[in-house]
Amino acid sequence: MLRYTLMRLGILVACLLVVWGLVLSGIAPRGLGSSNGMWIILLSLVISAPISFVALRKERDRASVQIVERVDRVKANLDANRSQEDEAIDEAARAQGQPS
Repeated sequence: MLRYTLMRLGILVACLLVVWGLVLSGIAPRGLGSSNGMWIILLSLVISAPISFVALRKERDRASVQIVERVDRVKANLDANRSQEDEAIDEAARAQGQPS
């Protein structure tokens, strides 16, 4: 997961540098007034999103498998804890002579 995040951040930084160079050289339009920095960041985000989507497909799939495994493990632990609680409650009720 960390690897995917760092790769995605790298693509964003690369796009940011390219867009910044294009704006400073006059190839890409400058923002209005003092909005030049925001324009560069916004344009970089818009460009990096589809690049990340295509270039990081395999890494994104690996990260999603890790997340699913983690969620399944947590669910199994919760189910095990829940069943242990139920058994403890049933034993306490039997010890007091109450039906469960």
